[in-house]
Amino acid sequence: MTEGSAGDDLPAIYRNRFDERELAGKRMLWQVLVREVFQRYVPRDATVVDLGAGSCEFVNAVSAGRRIAVDLNPDTAAHAALGVEVLTTRSDDLGALPDGVVDTVFTSNFFEHLPTKADLMSTLRECHRVTRPGGRLVVLMPNIRHLPGRYWDYLDHHLPLTDLSVAEALELSGYEVEERIGRFLPYTIKDARFEVRPFMVRGYLRCRPAWRVLGKQMLVVGRRV
Repeated sequence: MTEGSAGDDLPAIYRNRFDERELAGKRMLWQVLVREVFQRYVPRDATVVDLGAGSCEFVNAVSAGRRIAVDLNPDTAAHAALGVEVLTTRSDDLGALPDGVVDTVFTSNFFEHLPTKADLMSTLRECHRVTRPGGRLVVLMPNIRHLPGRYWDYLDHHLPLTDLSVAEALELSGYEVEERIGRFLPYTIKDARFEVRPFMVRGYLRCRPAWRVLGKQMLVVGRRV
């Protein structure tokens, strides 16, 4: 996350937002999502960056040669699994990483927290710098087109984006968009009325007609030119 998006309130915001039941549900969800969907974008020997890693659900679950979690929240280090490197830094300042060393940059529910589109573009330029030619940037995030109201229920949501605007931003930053799904996952499992089980997640992923009804998050994948 860049400076100014939530500042010193980051730890308090996320400690207050998710209770232990919800965190356990997120871990289960991401284990299924990585296995069923996202591992395909990360070669087993790859270097992967989880940008805006938060509680590290993705980076802990994915298989890769080198796993790096990036987040300004100092609590992120406590969530990282053994072997996951943690960089507590801005998303537009990945100076600890040399040019072209990353195979896949993955980011989930992060770009909406950036203060401005200028911050988004500087973040994308930094992602492009550290990604090798042919490497990927995988973006999962809420689609404002399908969440005109609930999008603003979270204090740290600032930047409204659609799958089309994200695709345009990627192209301007030197990525070729190879996949764009405007309706992919539901918005959140927070405050779910029932316990989400792995078989439910697998069933949803295999039932594409359900995406058109329940999908509120987009998936956009770009390949570095």
